[in-house]
Parts: sequence; structure tokens; C-alpha cells
Amino acid sequence: MPDFSVGNTNAILKRLGIKKEHICFEISERHEISESTSIEKVIAHYKEENFCIAIDDFGVGYSGYKLLFDSTPDIIKIDRYFLQDINTNMKKQLMLRSITNLAIQLGIQVIAEGVETKAELLTCKDIGCHLVQGYLIQYPTQDTDEIIEVYQNIIDILDSSKRNTQNKSTLEKFIEKIKPLYKHQQMNAVVEYFKKNQTTQITPVINQLNEPVGIFYENQIKEYLYSPYGISLLHNDTSEKSKLKNFIIPCANSDINSSLETIIELFSNNPESAGIIITKDSTYYGFLSARAIISIMNEENLIIARDQNPLTKLPGNRMIQKYISDVGMSNNPHMLCYFDLDNFKAFNDVYGFRNGDRVIQLFADIMRKNLPSDFFKAHIGGDDFFAANKIYENSQTCLQNIKEVVAIFCESVREFYSQKDKENDYILAKDRDGVQKKFPLLTVSASILILEHEYSRDVPNKIGDILAMQKKVAKAEPQHIAISSII
Repeated sequence: MPDFSVGNTNAILKRLGIKKEHICFEISERHEISESTSIEKVIAHYKEENFCIAIDDFGVGYSGYKLLFDSTPDIIKIDRYFLQDINTNMKKQLMLRSITNLAIQLGIQVIAEGVETKAELLTCKDIGCHLVQGYLIQYPTQDTDEIIEVYQNIIDILDSSKRNTQNKSTLEKFIEKIKPLYKHQQMNAVVEYFKKNQTTQITPVINQLNEPVGIFYENQIKEYLYSPYGISLLHNDTSEKSKLKNFIIPCANSDINSSLETIIELFSNNPESAGIIITKDSTYYGFLSARAIISIMNEENLIIARDQNPLTKLPGNRMIQKYISDVGMSNNPHMLCYFDLDNFKAFNDVYGFRNGDRVIQLFADIMRKNLPSDFFKAHIGGDDFFAANKIYENSQTCLQNIKEVVAIFCESVREFYSQKDKENDYILAKDRDGVQKKFPLLTVSASILILEHEYSRDVPNKIGDILAMQKKVAKAEPQHIAISSII
């Protein structure tokens, strides 16, 4: 406003009986903000007055990250463009995850705009967005009586999609229920807090709605406590140093129902992080210290190590089942592959178990080197292996990776045979009935299952049977590959 002056907003709110914590100023990226405007001063003024600042339409406007940097908002609202069909678009998922992780590290709340489907809601939840808005929840209205406190349809969707309680119970063991400080507390009250809680060094800070806004370190005030002048600054109501809000450090926060992978990723993205604030229903629940997160990571690594196949060091059946279960929860398109070495028993009988083990190690190494790092690679046992990945944009890239593994193994494994057997292109060995016969040289068959989005929840229970049944088809194919799809 050209005639903007300090004090008008508070006067209006006082007259209407509205609390300032219920007001949020939204800055839209869709409108260009010229360098000559005083918008930055206005934003700074409202932040100083403890009003909430949000950037609307984030990602599709003029200012982008510059506005994010200059305004240091409380909230960013991700534009609908990035959310539409996000459950099937892996590129959008990667971009949303990147934006969300950055915002969380800066202590900014993330709202996903324009969520219209159940699949979009669940994808935003998995990525770590704090809140969503859109037609799935409610259509816009000017009648506040139509705004309800609880949206049962959303609760039902979230409840039906919750993973098992193992993640939550693991977190509960490590969460510290530290009594938080309030953003608007005076520093003399903060000093008294640490006198009463002498073992506490880091304290979460919340606003009047019990939402986390950051953390406070005890050592931030130590330098003031050792001099009369410093103490007077902390107790002087007119001093900037007397206000807790000026000492708050941004801290990532995550919901109690978030996966361990999400929490570990948030922590790992910021090597200087003191920990993560845990919320429940968007309000403060407790604090997960850096030491606690490292302990969780160690526990997870021990579980993975115990489940590793001793020969190939690849994850075993427990991790495979967990992966398939997570696939069922995510509703993202995936490609799953069951590898089975052909004629392995005959090779084992002729060349011995030691060479059989070397062949199995060869295939494990080929998987590691030729399947990209984002593939999940595992050893079912014996000569059976498993690999899987999300489908990014289309399935052809993943399919090509699988074909390369099959071709490289079929060529490389020939070096394990004698010159005579390579020239004959077969070996003589006894079949299961004890009858000697010719067996072709080792190859590998790949049974591939493509899961499109929005598949039935009972599909994960059938995956093993489908892949095993299809394996017989793959062995009869010239290229040793069989593909099916559930849509």
C-alpha cells in the first residue's frame, strides 16, 4: 500500500478481536516484485511483529529461491504444478523432495497445494510435506461454518496407509520429552528455565499453537551471564537480546509416523544438525538428538548386517519382504525382477561347490556394477536373486539395465568352463533322476513384474507367486526374460 504505516494492522486486529497468530500474509510468486519496491521492508516489519509469512505458488513464479532467501518465510506453499500426478511422475517427486528437504532444514513449514487424489496425498506424506490443501480435503468456501475441525475421510486414508508400528516404536525409545520454550518468552524466563533444568543443553522452541519453530542452545546465553552488563541486556525489555525469538536456530522437524529413512535423510542432509524435532498432528511431541539418530542408524545397520547373505553380502529375505511391503504402501510404479541361474545344479555337480560359489559371487558383482545405485539388490538364497526399482518416467530404462545384467553374466560365466566344454557349448551331468545328459552352459533368467500406480493393496502378497510362476516362462524364452504387468 502506498500509504502503509506502522500500527494499522494491529489496530484492525484489536478492533475485530483477532489474534495475530491466526493471521498469515501470503506473498505470491506469480506477481513480479520489482527491486524498487519496499516489499522487503514491509516483510521485515511484519516478521518483527511476529506475523506469519508464507510464499504462495512456490516454484512457478518470478523470484524463486531469491524470495525464499530474502524473506525467510515461516511457510512455503508448493504450487499445484509440482503436485499434479506426482504419484506417477518420479521427476516431480525428486524435485518436491529436494524443495521440501531444503525448507525443513531452514525451519520452514511446507504445504502442498492442490492435492486432489488419495495417491497425491500419500506421496506428499511420504516425501515429508507437513500439510496439504486441495479439493481432496475441501473446496474453497467463504462460509467459515463449512470449515470443520476433523476431516474423517483424510484420517481414514492415512490410517489405511500406515506402515507397521515398528518405525514408531523404534523412535519412541529415543525421543526425549524435553519441556519446550515459547517463542515470545523473555530471556529472564529462559535463564530461569536453564537454572531449573541444568542437564538440558538444547531446547525446542514452539509458538502459541504448539508448533515447533526451532531450537535454542544454552551456551547462546552463557557469555551474557558472566558480566553484569550482559545480564542487564537479557533483562532489559527494550533490548533485542531480551527476546528469545532473536536467538532461535532453525531445526528440521518430522512427524512421529515418518519412516526412519526420511528422518535419517533429514539428519544426514545437515552435518551440523543437533537433531530433529518430532511432531504429532503438527504439534511438538519431543526431540530426537543427533546421538539418538546415530544410535538408530547403527541399529538399522546391525539389522541389515544380520540379514546379509554371508557369501554375497547382499540383503536377504527379510529386507526383500520389507521392500515389497514398502512398495505396496507407496503406490508408486515399480519394476521387480527375480533372477534365477539356469543349469546351476549341473555346473555345481561337475565343477564343485567352490566354483559354484564363485559363480554366485560373479552374478552378485555384476548386479552391483551394472544396476544403478538406486536399484534395490538382494540375494534370495542359492542361485536366486532379486532386484527392484521405482520407474522413472517409463520402464524402458530399468528394463535395459536388467537386459544388460543378463547379457553380461551369460558372456562372463563362460570363463568358468574348460576349453572343451566351451567348444561343445554344453556339459555332461546327471539329472535329478540320475540319468546322464547334456546341459547347456550357465545362463540367467529374469522374471520381471511391472507395477503401475493405483494397484490393489493385496498385490504385495501375490508378488512372490507371480514372479516364481513367470520364471518358468523366462527360462523358455530365447533372451531368458519374461515380463508381465499389473495395472
